[in-house]
Amino acid sequence: MQLRRRPLSVAALPDGPSLVHCPAGPSEMAVSLSLSQSPPVTPFQWDQLVYTALLDSRDNSTVVFAKGMNLRPGRLGVPSRYECVFGRDLSKPKLVVTSPVVSAAQETFRCVTPVRIRRYLRMTADGNINRNSAGKPMLVSIRTKGRGSSTLPSIAQPEPLHRYNRHRHTRHRQQKVHSMCVCTMLRNQARFLREWVMYHSHIGVQRWFIYDNNSDDGIEEVLGSMDPSAYNATRHLWPWMKSQEAGFAHCALRARESCEWVGFIDIDEFLHFPGNQTLQDVLRNYSSRPRIGELRTACHSFGPSGRTKIPKKGVTTGYTCRLAAPERHKSIVRPDALNPSLINVVHHFHLKEGMKYANIGQGVMLINHYKYQVWEVFKEKFAGRVATYVADWQDEENVGSRDRAPGLGTKPVEPEDWPSRFCEVYDTGLKDFVHKEFTDPQTGSLPW
Repeated sequence: MQLRRRPLSVAALPDGPSLVHCPAGPSEMAVSLSLSQSPPVTPFQWDQLVYTALLDSRDNSTVVFAKGMNLRPGRLGVPSRYECVFGRDLSKPKLVVTSPVVSAAQETFRCVTPVRIRRYLRMTADGNINRNSAGKPMLVSIRTKGRGSSTLPSIAQPEPLHRYNRHRHTRHRQQKVHSMCVCTMLRNQARFLREWVMYHSHIGVQRWFIYDNNSDDGIEEVLGSMDPSAYNATRHLWPWMKSQEAGFAHCALRARESCEWVGFIDIDEFLHFPGNQTLQDVLRNYSSRPRIGELRTACHSFGPSGRTKIPKKGVTTGYTCRLAAPERHKSIVRPDALNPSLINVVHHFHLKEGMKYANIGQGVMLINHYKYQVWEVFKEKFAGRVATYVADWQDEENVGSRDRAPGLGTKPVEPEDWPSRFCEVYDTGLKDFVHKEFTDPQTGSLPW
């Protein structure tokens, strides 16, 4: 008996393999992938895979991202239980090079990059070695140590981090290219992207790292329509399912050389400054305090505000009623201050020893989180969530968690009173700011 199904998605990584996401089949059936020009192949199991890796030249380490070791969220693992394995054929023990793991947390492992591997990769980058001369690229994987040791399957080719020239100087130190950057991970949010980028550009964000988790709604076209000289926003394909924490660790490394501060916020979250201070004022104040590595700001969650249709002028002016109490905080961090393990939970990171965080008062800075929008938008959350350790909306677990919508349950069925839910305080602060700063005086329209 054969059961044929179309793939859920297909993504082509730059200079890498094409990734085909197959649906799960019945438990008693084997899964294979049928290709047009070659015989069927057995796909990798996503929950047992080393999927990407970065070379960190600061400490000659390799940061490896892997599914399958099942480390606990928010906690450091025991690095001595693992080792990194480098080679073009990881199935042949005599042809691989191993190195110790120095930190292990969640899906992120950091290990020493062996001298032989550094030399090989440097010669490959310089063109002195043909990367494809042996028919296989250099891969890295994670292997458990001790009795019954096993090596995870891998498609991860160690990728060097880009280096930037720090061209601005202060009295005491060199300054990075950008004072404020933002990392986000999204799926099918293209229609909201222009407002989010243009708003944050206006308040002082200079660089956007957009991790695209299998979107198919034209995000590339939206970014391509925006002036690159005005909006330094780039899309990074991140097809790995339920791996937001690893994606943020990956982004923190990529942003480290060029960004003094990096905010980790979602596309439905907008930084807001209700008082007289600006983003630049806040960053300038804490940039002079070298022991502060993280700025924590409260999030106010907005509801549908009586609406049943998507507001035509955008979320910042369309939703004006919220819950009274903030639900949680989000963070702006110094990438240089992060713990080398890159451990992070709910958009905030563990810091290096000796570094501290600062709570920013709600009268200075906060986040408007347009979490509970009209049902047409909100119901899309039931398609799945990108965070690793957060249950999907349709999973029958942690139903009472504040990560869910209170009283909604697990079925994508609109409650009759949805438009009036989550409305305790009318708050037009950001709406008023947006109209003042963005409205065209001739047409009354907003730029997005």
